[in-house]
Amino acid sequence: MTKNELGEQVAERTGLAASQARQVVEAAIEVISDELAGGGEVALAGFGKFSVSHRAARQGRNPSTGETINIAASKAAKFSAASALKKRLNG
Repeated sequence: MTKNELGEQVAERTGLAASQARQVVEAAIEVISDELAGGGEVALAGFGKFSVSHRAARQGRNPSTGETINIAASKAAKFSAASALKKRLNG
């Protein structure tokens, strides 16, 4: 499902105009992104939690040459599904 398709589904379920629903979806994504960029987390009851995962610097290997390379520390977005969502997916 694309962002536009998500907007259309929101419009159908809420009675909003499709353009308004797409704006709502876009705004929600921006709010979540801003919160994560600030180091926070977003918890949506019954759905899950978005948080920031910290990856330490480490050494890796170039698969082509076998040369050892340094991989810098980084941050990544992480999603943990709520038990209600897991139950819905598996039951």
